[in-house]
Amino acid sequence: MKFSITRESFLQPLSQVIGVVERRQTLPVLANFLIQAYGKGSRLVITGTDMEVELIAEAAADVSQDGEITAPARKLLDIVRMLPEGAKINVSLDGEKLTFSAGRSRYTLATLPANEFPATDQVESIETFEIQEDKLKKLLDKTSFSMANQDVRYYLNGLLFEFKDSGLRTVATDGHRLAMCDHDGKLGLGQNRQIIVPRKGVLELSRMLSDGTNPVKLGLGKNHIRLSKAGLVLTSKLIDGRFPDYQAVVPVGTEKKIQLDRGALILALQRASILSNEKYKGVRLEAGGKTLRIMAHNPQQEQAEEELEAKLTFDQMAVGFNVTYLLDALNALEAEEVVLEMRDANSSCLISSIGGSPDQHVVMPLKL
Repeated sequence: MKFSITRESFLQPLSQVIGVVERRQTLPVLANFLIQAYGKGSRLVITGTDMEVELIAEAAADVSQDGEITAPARKLLDIVRMLPEGAKINVSLDGEKLTFSAGRSRYTLATLPANEFPATDQVESIETFEIQEDKLKKLLDKTSFSMANQDVRYYLNGLLFEFKDSGLRTVATDGHRLAMCDHDGKLGLGQNRQIIVPRKGVLELSRMLSDGTNPVKLGLGKNHIRLSKAGLVLTSKLIDGRFPDYQAVVPVGTEKKIQLDRGALILALQRASILSNEKYKGVRLEAGGKTLRIMAHNPQQEQAEEELEAKLTFDQMAVGFNVTYLLDALNALEAEEVVLEMRDANSSCLISSIGGSPDQHVVMPLKL
């Protein structure tokens, strides 16, 4: 294998793929990139995987000899990153060593055979469709923060994609809060379907998406989801489990509503959170008259109190929440005014924008 490539052309695919390479691996080869050079088409293909998520990136290179090998991912990325801008890199495989030089710099890396690199199961896409890149990114960004992390209920450690005739909905919950976001528009799928994409797959999907308006292709298999965009292909296994009935926790028929300015509420919560209990992050909301009072205290007997103007549909109520969950939900919304809806002080709270928005958020109350 022998090829030459500019630093910038090499750095881009390496940076894109490094996210799927775990620092701790069960197999030594999983710490490596699979590097494949093809003279036909002058293509360089970089692949990384952790056996759950695989990411493939392509770059243009001047290939004089075809070949494939695996090399240490982080060492390779760090060396290329530290080379001077505009440097031309010459790479060659000599036995079991990968040598690359740039100007007066020369490096030799240990390798492992390409046939030891795990191949992704052949993904037979049952259905494929296209969706605008920024729309998919918004669906992920508005909900992914509510995913659980290493929960024993493994099906919560991911994001639900719910495909319907009318469009696509993403839902995430960790049992304490829930976020859902809708994309309206026919996708041309033959049947309604639910899949759960694991946490890492969701984070890598979000990382490779931009705010561009070009369409990206999603392929759905029995056990995989695959996203393809220019020069990048991400394949993620799905979580084999049943997502809970999330509709059951979304409050309906709420009579108690608090309407107020989103920006002012965020700032008040951020200030009050400074003196909240570091472990529980609890704040108490007391609503009455035309005001909402936000109170926090901690074991050091320190206290915070904020007061905001609000429109209420009830006389009086007090309820506690985890302030981090409230802030995450409010920051995901975009409208100037928001409404907090509850049935009573012990029920979950629905947070949404005045005038409607594609995303809604549910936060469970906290006993203070």
